[in-house]
Amino acid sequence: MADNIKKRNNKAKKPEKQPINFYWIYAVIAVVLLSLTFFQPEGGVRKTTQKEFVKVMLKGGDVKKVDFIDSKYAQITIKKESLKKDFYKKKFPKKESLIGGVAKNGPHFQFQVLNAENFSKKLVVWGDEYDIQYDAYESNKMAENLLGWLIPIGLMLALWMFMMRRVTGGGMGGGSQIFNIGKSKAKMFGEKGESTNTTFKDVAGLEGAKEEIKEIVDFLKNPEKYTELGAKIPKGALLVGPPGTGKTLLAKAVAGEAKVPFFSLSGSDFVEMFVGVGASRVRDLFKQAKEKAPSIIFIDEIDAIGRARGKNAQMGSNDERENTLNQLLTEMDGFGTNSGVIILAATNRADVLDSALLRAGRFDRQIYADMPDLNERRAIFDVHLKPMKVVDNLDIDFLAKQTPGFSGADIANLCNEAALIAARKKKKVIEKQEFLDAVDRIVGGLEKKNKIITKKEKHAIAIHEAGHATVSWMLEYASPLVKVTIVPRGQSLGAAWYLPEERQLTTKEQILDEMCAALGGRAAELVTFNKISTGALSDLEKVTKQANAMVSIYGLSDKIGNVSYYNMGDGFTKPFSEKTAAIMDEEVKEITDIQYQRAIEILTEHKDKMHQLADKLLEKEVIFKEDLIAIFGERPFEKDEKVEIKKTEEIVEDQAVSKDESKDIENPEKEELKED
Repeated sequence: MADNIKKRNNKAKKPEKQPINFYWIYAVIAVVLLSLTFFQPEGGVRKTTQKEFVKVMLKGGDVKKVDFIDSKYAQITIKKESLKKDFYKKKFPKKESLIGGVAKNGPHFQFQVLNAENFSKKLVVWGDEYDIQYDAYESNKMAENLLGWLIPIGLMLALWMFMMRRVTGGGMGGGSQIFNIGKSKAKMFGEKGESTNTTFKDVAGLEGAKEEIKEIVDFLKNPEKYTELGAKIPKGALLVGPPGTGKTLLAKAVAGEAKVPFFSLSGSDFVEMFVGVGASRVRDLFKQAKEKAPSIIFIDEIDAIGRARGKNAQMGSNDERENTLNQLLTEMDGFGTNSGVIILAATNRADVLDSALLRAGRFDRQIYADMPDLNERRAIFDVHLKPMKVVDNLDIDFLAKQTPGFSGADIANLCNEAALIAARKKKKVIEKQEFLDAVDRIVGGLEKKNKIITKKEKHAIAIHEAGHATVSWMLEYASPLVKVTIVPRGQSLGAAWYLPEERQLTTKEQILDEMCAALGGRAAELVTFNKISTGALSDLEKVTKQANAMVSIYGLSDKIGNVSYYNMGDGFTKPFSEKTAAIMDEEVKEITDIQYQRAIEILTEHKDKMHQLADKLLEKEVIFKEDLIAIFGERPFEKDEKVEIKKTEEIVEDQAVSKDESKDIENPEKEELKED
């Protein structure tokens, strides 16, 4: 097998003929026509006036011939012996008068005739008096007439080509555009193609995913190592994970590392308005890949063509998309052989893919790109901060702890926002505060200090946020508080910022404490003003989702029991009876009511301290954890655990890849924001 692969590789190195680009031919023709029309050579012809012609040239006996053209212009040819006079030497440089060109042979001068009839009469008189030759004729209009015909035809051809490009979706070939509609749009990297300039060193985190991808690249470089043992390389690997976790970046690194042709395209590139085009492009893609084997094909966002077939038939199915998928399935593992071609694909919606696409023999491996943990976030910060000018003592460990739930793309955006903020402040280096401001900007939105808020509303917002802070401070399992602000950001009028604990499992008590802290804002309004407002909308949305998940997904309700209806049903019918639905509704309401009453009791007990906190908020607008310690004292349930961050080089490569796949109600997403 190794010999076959080498033969194919040598075969692939033969230079290919580049297609002729017809646009160059059209451009050359246009330039020639324009040159013939507007840039006809005039040699050494100089401009003069009729007065100078009569007084100097004619009366001086220097004129040999006068050509009267189109009843508009007169061209004068001077006698050879007269060109030696100082007057003409000044008009013509020495190099022009000595080289036997147009400047020496004439015509030499030209002027515009204002009165054609009068000039014609004078020309007859001058001919007899000064013994000069004269002639009157019309210029050749052929070039102008030809251009008059060609311009409309050229415009029609240009319009036709433009329309064909729009219809066929662009591409190469100019006039042959319509014949390339079924050709693949894949961009080739690697062998004699472009380079992505990205390697595995540029991909921080994702150690397990990199290990499997490296194995595929290693097989293409050293196939003997595996074939000697009888091993076969997987035909396909599917990169799955949330948006921004580095799936496409990992594929770019493969293109940069593998010294084989790498074809990259998107799933939407197969979709076209013409029937059969998608399947034709799949065939052409695999034909190119087989000719250059060993090679890699990468299809980004494969869910555009890989959706499960036959779903929602009553809504009408897309036959063209299904035909494209059928052709892809056949090419990946059909009746024919397809050795030496590996398919990589990426999607964040693996649940909608067709089961035939995921079976063994097609996408043999599913590589999960998870959200980065603490150590991986630190490694990602190291990569993105390398080209940036940051302060020397920047604490990257602190930044990694402040960004739970951030993906790799979020961290890249965070670093860029910090640089923009530093530039706005006219700083030479980026400091820690700029990164904290960038976190606030990304999570909470743009700060709006000029928003018009009355004193009464501002006091209500301060009470609301103080309620969140007080309840969370007094609960054991609530997330640690970072700061509280009443400065409007985005759609919120104020916010309590928390730093969620990074955990894989969540207990019932932890969920209930988080629900109680979320309801603390509304409870504070009731305790203080004896009335409530609409400021708790986002809090109520979060609490309702948590209560529903406890009852219907995680089996944390005593009345419903140990059952889960997660991802069940077809979207039109519920997987439970109406009686069960009624019990679930009652349970959700009961859980939220209990936590609301619990928040009211806590705030009633610590009402004075809550008001002190609200007054401090009105005074400073932003308060931090230290301010709460000054009012409430140390938190009763403060944990003494310290999370240790490993350096990138210390992360063990063979770390356990298998993780508990149980869904957490509050996946450590970005810092929780309680909006008003």
